[in-house]
Parts: sequence; C-alpha cells; structure tokens
Amino acid sequence: MQESKSLQEVDKTETLNLLGDSKLIKKLTHVEHKNLLTHIWNLIGLAEIPNTIDLPYTQNLVSYINKHIATEEGFSYTGIAAEIVPCYNALIFEAYCRLGLGHTDEAQAALNWIKQYQVFDRVTKTTWPYEGICKHGGCMKNVPCFIGIGKTVRALITYRDFSQNEDTEVNQLIQIGLDYMMQHHMFQRLSNQKPISPHITDIMFPQSYVLSLTDIVYIIGKTNSLNRPEILPVLDLLKDKQTSTGGWKIDYIYSYQGYVPFDNRRKDSEWITSLFLSWLGTDVF
Repeated sequence: MQESKSLQEVDKTETLNLLGDSKLIKKLTHVEHKNLLTHIWNLIGLAEIPNTIDLPYTQNLVSYINKHIATEEGFSYTGIAAEIVPCYNALIFEAYCRLGLGHTDEAQAALNWIKQYQVFDRVTKTTWPYEGICKHGGCMKNVPCFIGIGKTVRALITYRDFSQNEDTEVNQLIQIGLDYMMQHHMFQRLSNQKPISPHITDIMFPQSYVLSLTDIVYIIGKTNSLNRPEILPVLDLLKDKQTSTGGWKIDYIYSYQGYVPFDNRRKDSEWITSLFLSWLGTDVF
C-alpha cells in the first residue's frame, strides 16, 4: 500500500513537471481575470488538457467558479440562477467532467438542470420559470436554440465517458438530442439547408459558446454515428476542409479575454487533426 502511494506521488510530480514545461500551460495560467467570463474561458481551456486539475492554479480557478458562477440550480455565466442559459451551463459542466469533478455538487446541479429543464425538440415546453433563457434570441422559445441542444448533448456525452456510474436518463437524453440534430443533418436549417448558426461549419478549438464543426464531429464520433446517412453533409465538409497533408486547420478563433486558442490558422492544427482521427477513425477519409 505504501509503495503504491509512493508511485502515485512520483507520477503526480512528473505530471506537474511536464505541465510546468508547457508553453500553452504558461499562457493559460497567466490569464488576466477581468470578469466572470474570463474565468469561464480560462477553465474550459485548462480542462482540455489532462491532469490540469493537479495544478494549484486550476484548483483556485475552480474554487472561484464554485463561489461566483455555480448556483444551486446550475452554472450561470452571471452568477445569478435566474439567468442560467443552456450553452454556458453545458460548457462549464463539461469542463468539470473533464477535470474529474463531474461528481461534485456543483456539477450535479448543472446535470439536474439539464434533466429537468432542457428541451430537445419543438414540441416540449420547458418548465424553467425564469426569463434569462429568453435574452439571447430565445434559448427555449417555440424553436429551441440549436446551439444549446448541441452543447448539452456534447456535455452529456462527456459526462457519460468520464462517469463511473451508468445513468439511463443521460443515455436517453443523448439519444433524443442526437436524433433532433440528425433531422438537421447536424448543422442545416430544415427550410433551406443553410447553416443554422454562425461558425457551425467552422473548426475551432477549444470550445466557445458557439456550436462549431468540432463539436459536431465530437458528437458524431462519440455516439458511433458514422454510418448514419444524415451525416453525409458533415463528411463532405470535412473532406473539403482536409489539407493536402491529411490534416485540418483552425477556421475560427474566438476573441475574448481569457480564451486561449491552442493553434493558429496558418498550418495544420495538431490538436484538431489528432482529435478528429481519434473520434472518427483513420479510415474515414
């Protein structure tokens, strides 16, 4: 038992040394925090890198978010429960899952909000009583926000992958949300087949509040949906965007204090290329 504990301590020390040598980590741990959103984007970036929860910086960031952004109902980008919106609740919830914090009270509150109030179709009406979700074009009015649905499906997939406990309701919600997205070929309006929202056909990394092609590829790959005919337009997009060297470039870099892009747009993104091939397999293209 003592030997096992010693090995864990060595592994953690080695991990911290590797993280400490990373130029990207240096950028992420030197963000100037001006407001709540700055903290959110900082957390999302750190969560994409394994073992960053071992960094005191990340632990302090989580403590801040627990105090100022987490509410008893879920994660709110303003810190006010009545102003919870689906995309930010899902984004922060997913970051917590990646950091190994999906079991915490804060993350479970976000999950319960999804289970109780998120809608995945045009028929169901949310029972969430507050109007904060109607500020930004109407997150869940007659037509629910596609971004909110996509981000929520993605977050639930991540929770399922990182959780040690089987959750039948989570599996059902993923399937319902996926089916709704498939009706739209994952990114197209039903009326004219044009992109549903800005940047939905763009590759970006890490996440922001927009739904991107990166999110869509993640959802397709993680739900083993490659054989579904509805995704053919997505595969066509990916083929068009693939470079002569077999990789993919970043299309869009979100600009906001605290958001740190992992790659530029000049050359193939090592992050994206590795992730796409991991999610979809090397024999898709």
